[in-house]
Amino acid sequence: MFWQPKEWRHSRHKGQHYERLAQDYLVTQGLTPVTTNYHCRYGEVDLIMKDGATWVFVEVKFRKHGSFGGALWALTPKKQGRLRKTIAHYVQKHDLMHCTLRADYVAIDGQQDTQFHWIKNVL
Repeated sequence: MFWQPKEWRHSRHKGQHYERLAQDYLVTQGLTPVTTNYHCRYGEVDLIMKDGATWVFVEVKFRKHGSFGGALWALTPKKQGRLRKTIAHYVQKHDLMHCTLRADYVAIDGQQDTQFHWIKNVL
């Protein structure tokens, strides 16, 4: 077994670590955090942020290696469908039907030499 930080014994902990890194990265790009890990019966949105008046729903994926396309190719059509439904649930629950919305994707590759790929308007 390879070494991993104690707090990463579960994949959820590793996911939370990279979600925090993605949030920090997006804050440096001018976005403002609203909430993290919004859950509903359809799925989860990793980060919800604001870019000025625009509500931004962010999916974060990390891949240690670039094999099989790396993190850039990890947002599957099935996950995109769940993401759409989860965003729609949040929008309805929080009465945001008349707001400007955007779905973004942050793909993180590598562990030592971390690379961020921020793709806007993925849905």
